[in-house]
Amino acid sequence: MGPLDGIKIIDMTSVLMGPYATQMLGDYGANVIKVESPDGDITRQIGPTRHPGMGPIFLNANRSKRSIALDLKAPAGRDALLRLASTADVLVYNVRPQAMARLKLDYDSVAAVNPRIVYAGMFGFGQQGPYAAKPAYDDLLQGASGLSHLIARAGDGTPRYVPTALADRVVGLSAVGAILASLLHRQRTGQGQRVDIPMFETMVGFVMSDHLGGLTFEPPLDQGGYSRQMSPDRRPYPTSDGYISVIVYNDKQWNSFFDVSGRDDLRADPMFATFAGRLANIDAVYAELGRIFATRTTAEWMRLLDKADIPSMPVHDLLSILDDPHLVETDFFPVAEHPSEGAIRSMRVATTWSDTPATPSRLAPRLGEQSREILREAGFGDEEISRLFNEGVIRTTGPDDSNNNQD
Repeated sequence: MGPLDGIKIIDMTSVLMGPYATQMLGDYGANVIKVESPDGDITRQIGPTRHPGMGPIFLNANRSKRSIALDLKAPAGRDALLRLASTADVLVYNVRPQAMARLKLDYDSVAAVNPRIVYAGMFGFGQQGPYAAKPAYDDLLQGASGLSHLIARAGDGTPRYVPTALADRVVGLSAVGAILASLLHRQRTGQGQRVDIPMFETMVGFVMSDHLGGLTFEPPLDQGGYSRQMSPDRRPYPTSDGYISVIVYNDKQWNSFFDVSGRDDLRADPMFATFAGRLANIDAVYAELGRIFATRTTAEWMRLLDKADIPSMPVHDLLSILDDPHLVETDFFPVAEHPSEGAIRSMRVATTWSDTPATPSRLAPRLGEQSREILREAGFGDEEISRLFNEGVIRTTGPDDSNNNQD
């Protein structure tokens, strides 16, 4: 029993931002019903795959869920969704609110059948500004939030994107917190509510918390930006045979580093002697560290730094991280047998609880795999379910339906 056992969530999200959030809620024990179009979540198509519709990004963002494939553009499909929502605690979506309004699944329509519901939307922009109806993707928000500019300032002057869907995942994490806070409010007051989680504002707050800098003050004290984070030599340091991640931060760590590196001459240097001195000369300090780390192998430095309690970690690639001794010992990448995909590698829930441990309840579903099961739980009779299948409103890939739309 996870901490969210008993919470029912209608998950109308697709791609990554929403599914990442709802997977986390499912891992925490919520009953997550993933509502997909008859064509399925587009990330099902991103390979490599063993079977069509079951790509790795989908598999790693949609565990702990059941799938119903439902045509919401059909009146019967919309009515079925409202019946599911009438007994739900949360409805989550990540299309523009205008699209939900066109489907007649806006907050007022859903709250009319369930006034206690938490109606949570993840989309591009706050609805009070001129960007309200604009589409948004992770790449766009990395650029618009200032993140790509910071990469340019810290690098060769070329704006770039972080090579992971950072904005999607940051906003997804923010959505989890907002949904849980809304459920707590409802528990105290009995009231549901609409909750908007805009990507743009969330990412601007995320990035500028570090980099508003002197712009915090009026009049400004500088042009903004945290100099240490933007130093061009703030990066994994080359060693004589590879790379290493190290941060020498406080005075105690620096004094230990002077000892283990044999650079006692730096101890009295004003650039290295104090926190303020190091920060004021951070580019020169990091450049000197780069020259020092190039003198020994990665293994030699790891032994020296660990012994001195100076923070360091290996620089993994996508293969070596699977063999990291800590992750191996904690079984972070368990291999499980998927009913249709065979052996697949997943990632365990990182958070632990003393009384209500959270573990994935199931592996990612095939498209519409639980359509019939979900409808029966919502009170649909067999004849009614058969009619929905025959009309093409519902799709299933359950074990007794193969890949057909017919009941």
